[in-house]
Amino acid sequence: MIGIFRQKTPANALLLLFYALVLKFPLFLHPVVPVLHSEDNYLYRVILHGLDSAIHNIPICYSILTFLLLVSQAILLNRISNHHKVLPKPNFLPGMSYILITSLLPDWGHFSAPLLINMVMIWVWYRMMELYNSHRPGTAIFGIGVWTGIVALLYVPAVAFLLLMLSALLTMRPFRIREWFVGLLGFTFPYYFLFLILYLTGTWKWAGIIPSIKFAVPAFPATIWLTLGIVWLVIPFILGGYFVQKNLNKFLIQIRKSWSLLLLFLMVAIVIILISRVTSYENWIIMAVPLACFHASAYYFPNKTLGPEILHWLIVGYILAMNYFI
Repeated sequence: MIGIFRQKTPANALLLLFYALVLKFPLFLHPVVPVLHSEDNYLYRVILHGLDSAIHNIPICYSILTFLLLVSQAILLNRISNHHKVLPKPNFLPGMSYILITSLLPDWGHFSAPLLINMVMIWVWYRMMELYNSHRPGTAIFGIGVWTGIVALLYVPAVAFLLLMLSALLTMRPFRIREWFVGLLGFTFPYYFLFLILYLTGTWKWAGIIPSIKFAVPAFPATIWLTLGIVWLVIPFILGGYFVQKNLNKFLIQIRKSWSLLLLFLMVAIVIILISRVTSYENWIIMAVPLACFHASAYYFPNKTLGPEILHWLIVGYILAMNYFI
């Protein structure tokens, strides 16, 4: 399977869809209606209210929507990774890895604000990588700021992605204070509309607007299956990080910066998890984008495919056992 996805052929797009159907078919067997959490912000509540009105809280509809979002995110991530040559040769491993790791924890199959954030942040990551050679950085930086502000309106702890935007400016651009101000202006831009709507509807309350940031220890895995799922997230990440570091000198400087940006993305995602008070693992899916790229490198770089194949099928076996037999 690894050998097939290491190639970039049109047939692999169809194979990726079939691969997703096999691993994520339990979404349709056990559909779940989304639950609002205290960290869900204004924009997500509006979206969820609109969906409830349109599909009348039918669980299977949310499963279909979640499946389409996950597959779309995998395809978009794969396309961007190939476009920017995150791995030396075009392939389908980032998309495969995204489908694989988002099947490791059952909560990652729920429709949620963090799931929507992933779609936005894949695009933001793409725009951040383009800053290195951008001829109109002001427009790009303002757009990145706007989208970063939008994800904060979806999920309150996602305000921490402001740190990623500032880190991207440090990593991909020479320091220019004007560009930082443009990014901060873009970040606050969605809030202008929120303030206006709240003021006109008479629901203006400072307590509901200012994010409440409190660090908390994430919930410990309650079962051995959740523990194994986290283990399968960590092991390929460590292997992928090793291979990226080993081959770093062979990359162009822009690719090196892109990998640094992915590591910063992961660190900010961990911060978001630490400032979330959700007892489920839905918010952990924010880590899936950078983790998928590191997992893909663990499958791509070894000269012999036997090791990656064994690792891949062990993870697939765990997912099938957890979803179909437990």
